[in-house]
Amino acid sequence: MSDTQPAASPAVWDQGPLPTGVCVGDNTRIHGSSAFRRFRGQGAQALLIGANATMDGVQFSVGPVGQIRIGNYCCFTAAVLMCELSISIGNYVLIGWNAVIADSDFHPLEPAQRIADAMACSPAGSGQARPPVESAAVVIEDEVWIGPNVTIFKGVHVGRGAWIGPGSVVTRDIPAGARVAGNPARRLEAL
Repeated sequence: MSDTQPAASPAVWDQGPLPTGVCVGDNTRIHGSSAFRRFRGQGAQALLIGANATMDGVQFSVGPVGQIRIGNYCCFTAAVLMCELSISIGNYVLIGWNAVIADSDFHPLEPAQRIADAMACSPAGSGQARPPVESAAVVIEDEVWIGPNVTIFKGVHVGRGAWIGPGSVVTRDIPAGARVAGNPARRLEAL
């Protein structure tokens, strides 16, 4: 670096110091008061964001053992990342407003188990253990474009350079370079 170039600025959250377990690269900016409202990650690197990234209005909902990895040069706007296990996002990924990425159901699917879970989470639960909840890692490779209002569910792998149209609901893997849209998301035919 020459003497005339400014040094890289430190990572910044516009609301104050970063919570313990959050590590970010140079020139990364996090904006919004709700960013860490539901951050309960207990690992030393529960949230790792690369350099030159912008997280504008993003909410990081991370459970005690959850780990989110985000690459360099990413730009997310008002997205919600809900992680109980693992979400991995590559470099140069764009995520539009109100997109949701979730690696878990966050509650049991069977009715009796949902009632047991509600009781365990209520004040009447008094330390009662929650039933197990299914989780599966989400992987989003480099150079993916995720449109506004997209939902990506647990266990999905999105290949490099994929394009996901606005409002899509993604329940299955998307191959590299594919263009998908819809509910459920389906591959678009070439025009």
